[in-house]
Amino acid sequence: MNNEPSSDAAAETHHDTLPSLIPAPPERPDHDSAADKIIRDHVVWSLGAGLIPVPFADIAAVTAIQMDALQQLASLYDIAITEATGKRFVTALTGGAVARLGASLIKALPGVGSVIGGLSMSALSAASTYAVCQVAANHFKTKGDFFELDLDFAKKAYHEALEKGKQFVKSLEGESPEVKAEAAKIAATLQRLTELRDEGLLTEEEFAEKKARVLSRETAAEDDIA
Repeated sequence: MNNEPSSDAAAETHHDTLPSLIPAPPERPDHDSAADKIIRDHVVWSLGAGLIPVPFADIAAVTAIQMDALQQLASLYDIAITEATGKRFVTALTGGAVARLGASLIKALPGVGSVIGGLSMSALSAASTYAVCQVAANHFKTKGDFFELDLDFAKKAYHEALEKGKQFVKSLEGESPEVKAEAAKIAATLQRLTELRDEGLLTEEEFAEKKARVLSRETAAEDDIA
């Protein structure tokens, strides 16, 4: 009597023991809501950054906020990225800081220039942060790391998200003065921490630790500058 399994049965058994070449995505129903919270927080902080009255300081603050948002979103979806990669991603989407420089330079004008520049920069910075975060979150969720990035598609998605971002920013206009004041403090602190790091007065590790403490609100924003 032949006890050997049939070729079909053997093939089925062999197939069942092979690992899947395309692993199923993990079930994470809470990830979308977590991503939404990350995006909303960083949009609010970008609003505060745009109101920093010092020319060019707002750009440094917004950059730090956007880099932190990318890191948090990447971590949420188990993607590893560096700050340099994040900056290249943002620059590729937004075309760099040229457009933002115009609004920032208005702040250098006397009189109402500071107010005009602050308001326009505030809304634009927040809407841009919204768009960058939305493109990144969707990419991390569906494609993975930036090595799989379709840049042309991402740029189109950014411009579409930017329009939605402007509407989203308008929906935040009802935030209390306390929330807006706190956002401005956080943004100013991030800008100062970035300066200290760039001047070599903070190591990357110290910068990351202090930034995390400020954004988690474990300490008063202005108290975390040492």
